Order: sequence, then structure tokens, then C-alpha cells
Amino acid sequence: MELIIQIFAMTFGLIIGSFLNALIYRLPREINIAFPRSSCPHCQQVITWYQNIPVLSFVFLRGKCAHCGEKISWQYPLIELTVGAFAFFIAPTTLSAFAAFNFLFYFSVFSAFLVHFVVDIKHQILPDSINIYLAALFLLISVFTRPFAFWLLGGAIGFGFPLAVSWFFYKVKGQVGLGGGDIKLYAALGLFLGPLGVLQNIFLSCFLGAFFGLILMGLKIIKRDHPIPFGPFILIIASVQIFFEKWFSQLMRHIA
Repeated sequence: MELIIQIFAMTFGLIIGSFLNALIYRLPREINIAFPRSSCPHCQQVITWYQNIPVLSFVFLRGKCAHCGEKISWQYPLIELTVGAFAFFIAPTTLSAFAAFNFLFYFSVFSAFLVHFVVDIKHQILPDSINIYLAALFLLISVFTRPFAFWLLGGAIGFGFPLAVSWFFYKVKGQVGLGGGDIKLYAALGLFLGPLGVLQNIFLSCFLGAFFGLILMGLKIIKRDHPIPFGPFILIIASVQIFFEKWFSQLMRHIA
């Protein structure tokens, strides 16, 4: 039974992964996510349903458009496989309402994080729609599982602290330190992580971003004034906090 549930979850993940690919392409271009139907970005030919089967269509088409022959990005099957694999490994072991709810929550968070991650790397933006979705999801969970002060203060700190730092940086340097999408993401995370959790994320993501930037500059891959998308660092730390909560808590206790 457990294997059947895992296979069903993986299939579900592959299908959602295909939808996430559409979000990754459409959201930064401000294209409606439902209409028009998916089409080849090169020849604009509408993609039929049998040419849009997760992973399998990419294999059968040999990674090329059936109409114009242009190569299809490897991003598409990789996203589908990533989401499918994640769903497989977190699939519930029993058919209970709590297990299903737990699965959907973590799967939803992972999916939103993945869209944010790829879009920010490619376009250096964090779409408001994904931030709103995460905020609504975290708020829904926190209202029923966490004290009022926990999520309210967490959200306020997540929004106010980065905003104040960014404003101070702008006044001193005349440059924007954090983008609005980053600040909104911190606010959404604060609703679930609480005051301490969101502060840990702020400092750790800043440290990780600075460390990664120094490595890239040291290797002369980028110059000092080259902008680096910051959202992925927030998401990496948040993923550890949420998906590896016990390990992260133990690590923080040892550091403290």
C-alpha cells in the first residue's frame, strides 16, 4: 500500500511540475496562467496534450519541438522530475486526513519555493502572486497551530526589519539594498517561522549570500557591482528551517 501511495504521489508531482514550468515561464512575463494554451516559444505552435506529458514527451520528442525542431530547455523535465521525486519521498504512509493535509502543506511550500527560486535566478524578481500564496498558506496554518503573538510578531519583524535595513542602506549608499519581493518573502516566512525563526533566516541568508558573492568575485566570475539575486539564499535557509526543522533546531542550539 505504501508503494502505491508513493507512486500516486509521484505521478501527482510530475503533473504539478509541468504546471510549475508554465508558472516559471508566464509569471515574469505577466502572461495569464490559464490562457492561451501552451505553445512553443520559438514557432508559437500550440502544444497538443500528448506533446505535454511530463518527462515522457521530452523523451519521445528527443528534446525538440515537434513543429520547428528547436531544442526544448532541459529545465522542463528537470523541474518535473524534481517535483515528482519530492512528492515520492514525502508521500504519506497512511491514508489519513492528517497525513494527506501534512503532505499537501509541505508539497505546496516546496512548489512555491521552487518557482520563486528559478524565476529569481532567471529574471531577478520574486512574483507577488507567489509571495501572496505563501503568506496565505502560512497564515492559515499559523492561525490554527501557533499563538497569536508568534505569527503576528514574526510577520511584522519579517517585513519591518528588512525594510528598515534597506531604507538605511539606501540613505547611506544611495542604492536599493533589498528588492520589494525579498522583503515580502521575509514577511510571509515570518508568519510561519515566528520572530526568532525569521531573524535567523535574515542573518543566515545574508551571510550565505555574502559568502557566495565573495566566492564568485574571488573566481572573477562576477564583478563587485554585479547584482546577484538574493531570493535563492532566503529560500535555501527557509527550506532547511521548514523541511529539516529538527536538524536546524539542534544546529542552532549547538551554535548558541
